[in-house]
Amino acid sequence: MAGVTSGAVRRRPGAIPPDAAGADVPVGRPPRWLLVVALVVTVAVTVDLLGGGVLERMDLRVSEVVSAWDLKDSAAYWPVWAVTQLGGRGFILIVLAGLVGYLGWRFRTVVPLVRVLLALVLLTVVVYSFKYGTGRTAPAYPGSFFHRDGASYPSGHVANAVLMWGVARWQVVEYRLAAWVQRTARALSVAGPVATGVAMVSLDFHWVTDAVVGAAVGILLLGVVHLLDAVVMSRWVSARAGRSTA
Repeated sequence: MAGVTSGAVRRRPGAIPPDAAGADVPVGRPPRWLLVVALVVTVAVTVDLLGGGVLERMDLRVSEVVSAWDLKDSAAYWPVWAVTQLGGRGFILIVLAGLVGYLGWRFRTVVPLVRVLLALVLLTVVVYSFKYGTGRTAPAYPGSFFHRDGASYPSGHVANAVLMWGVARWQVVEYRLAAWVQRTARALSVAGPVATGVAMVSLDFHWVTDAVVGAAVGILLLGVVHLLDAVVMSRWVSARAGRSTA
């Protein structure tokens, strides 16, 4: 006869709680309404800019104001530049390397690493396709907004911050790391993209619409990574564990 337990279930560290395992929306996965909004914003802003619409005129006005601040030649330049690195690929990859290295060693899994690599590949292909496809020049080249040498639209830093900090938060929550780590990852997934976008615009490195569409593209890519993980990665992990993929 099976023994009666007190109802408490002992779980291995990093296991997903039973109530979360069957959730329709995993932690960090953008809801459908947000993905739709991100897609609409990306398409609408791109069409407006290519047609020389009101958003391009707004970008010009904001850039004029920012240029008057002249932060590039002030003592504030380096502190503001440091904030832009919250979306810098180098800084984020250093953090993620430590995270996936720890998770791989602690839980004997390569899933976090594969997720990061997948996100990185998607980010590179999609963002640079946008950049060279539109050819938008940065505010440093006034009067030339769409040119074959342009690569400003959308902001890769903002897209990187949304996607990669989102993936980081996903990992630390799924593998149930310390509460303070989860809080830090959550803060970075929200504040990182916002601070990066504001800093890039403040230094006149990017137009406002570059930052906005960078965020939208990052959200869409995060949704794609979650989708591919659910459709492909989960089946691969199940197969390695000897479980049915049905």
